[in-house]
Amino acid sequence: MKRFIATLTLLIAFPISVAAQGVYPNISPKEIPRAPLLKADQTLAPGDVFRDCPECPDMVVVPPGLYVMGTKGVKSEEPVRIIRFKKPFALSRFEILHSEWQSCVDASVCRHQPDDHDWGKNRMPVINVDHAMVHNFTTWLIGRTGKNYRLPSEAEWEYAARAGSKSNYWFGDDVGDNQVNCRECGAPWSGIGNAPVGSFPPNPWGLYDMHGNAFEWVEDCWHPNYEGAPKDASPWVEDGCKYRVIRGGSWYYYSRMSRSANRQKNPGQVKSYWLSFRVVRELP
Repeated sequence: MKRFIATLTLLIAFPISVAAQGVYPNISPKEIPRAPLLKADQTLAPGDVFRDCPECPDMVVVPPGLYVMGTKGVKSEEPVRIIRFKKPFALSRFEILHSEWQSCVDASVCRHQPDDHDWGKNRMPVINVDHAMVHNFTTWLIGRTGKNYRLPSEAEWEYAARAGSKSNYWFGDDVGDNQVNCRECGAPWSGIGNAPVGSFPPNPWGLYDMHGNAFEWVEDCWHPNYEGAPKDASPWVEDGCKYRVIRGGSWYYYSRMSRSANRQKNPGQVKSYWLSFRVVRELP
């Protein structure tokens, strides 16, 4: 059933035929200290890392600014346009962890117990969750903290992934070797499975695994290009959309899908072992 779900999504989203290969590596997760709990009177600044509660995800404050969204010459990423952010927002430092999802289950808000595909749950991104299930998680965070948590928009996601860069990846145009967990990227997990979060260096804004590891849900409905897209960073949605945008690439797919600007589609109700998410927390 696991392979069926992944293959079904693959056939819908990507017209290529690849399969997981190799034995999952026995590598201990890197020890990265948790973010400090946010104090009631604390003022946040770009680059700050914080948590709103002990079981909440680590969040990174993304600075205001502007960037050119999309890629000239790639039909699904055109027309390129300038997106401005007048104020900062916070994005989760890592893909959401199994342990964080379990807190939502323990609170009886998330009902689904995602399969870890026998890769373990220690410092691993939660997988096998569909778009509606992800909204249950943000509902739990809102109730737990009183803060406005949600999925990022495409525009927010790409801005954070680029971290001020204009290249294919935040570190340059060439994916290199063992810098990203994608199929031909030379990492121990390439073509095999998800890596523990934080296995690769963060981008300049302190965000981990924006390239590769697991694809990530965003809020936007799928559109074949940016014709008619919002001029600001808000998500492009309408009632009843069947397909949602996913971003970031994964261990299962080739490096071109891990580019900052790459966008793909996935049916909102289909979950997979190469698909996760992260969250935005709005700031005053």
